[in-house]
Amino acid sequence: MQVDVLSITGSKTGRSVELPDEIFGAEPNNHVIYLAVKQYLAAQRQGTHKVKTRAEVQGASRKLHRQKGTGGARKGNLRNPLYKGGGTIFGPKPHAYDIKLNRRVKDLAKISALSHKSKANAIVVVEDLHLEAPKTSVFAGMLKSLNVQDKKALYVMPELDENVFVSARNIPSVLTSILSDINTYDVMNADVLVLSESAVKMFAELEEGVEA
Repeated sequence: MQVDVLSITGSKTGRSVELPDEIFGAEPNNHVIYLAVKQYLAAQRQGTHKVKTRAEVQGASRKLHRQKGTGGARKGNLRNPLYKGGGTIFGPKPHAYDIKLNRRVKDLAKISALSHKSKANAIVVVEDLHLEAPKTSVFAGMLKSLNVQDKKALYVMPELDENVFVSARNIPSVLTSILSDINTYDVMNADVLVLSESAVKMFAELEEGVEA
């Protein structure tokens, strides 16, 4: 699949790159996308929720009154869950929400997500951006030239460029990632995928890794 490479000003450079059909032309599998997104969101949960049981709350442990002969209901101590300030019954305890997925399933989900973007014509390839110093206005100007300034964009570069990363960090609708770190959730959550030219050329290596 041939895609034109655009300049940072939005014009055509006259160059084109090949998006591997094995990745961008594959038949999407929506179920594995669901599993991968579910795993990603579950991993974001800290799982630190905690309530106190009747053994952990403060309060005297003496029995409030004798068992029989009072005409009222039998009562234990003040830490009874039925009383205000008492313990909580079956409350949440700290635990992990991690979900295990096989590597092949995660790879298939990532391929399916990229294929979805390809079929929706939501992929833009732009020439590599090189900045001498962080400059948000330059990055924002590039997005405007590409006509994606009003969309949630995932900008993918081949390796970490600190100046580009810092330049994009202040733009709420933009998420930057290096090629090896892209995940199914970020791809599906973005309205448009903005790939740097060098990142696209590395997809051949990524494809070989998936097949291995």
